[in-house]
Amino acid sequence: MRTACPNSRVFPADPLVSDTTMTAYQTPDERPIYRLLTGKDDRAFCERVSEALEQGWRLYGSPTISWDIESNCMKAAQAVVWHEADVVKR
Repeated sequence: MRTACPNSRVFPADPLVSDTTMTAYQTPDERPIYRLLTGKDDRAFCERVSEALEQGWRLYGSPTISWDIESNCMKAAQAVVWHEADVVKR
């Protein structure tokens, strides 16, 4: 039996498969199953991460921060994956 590619939404009709519409992960707004949230390390960034968690995303790995010389501020990044995704961290 065929398996879904992470970027596909629905399989095309296949005479060898009895169920012709197998749906892959349904994310809000048809986003990819992996997202990297980035921005200035402030309350707005924390609220974006919190909103993603409320929508069903889950944290993936540790957050990172780095000083942005051009903007003269700290920047943050946090990866999230869709809660249904079978993601293996290596």
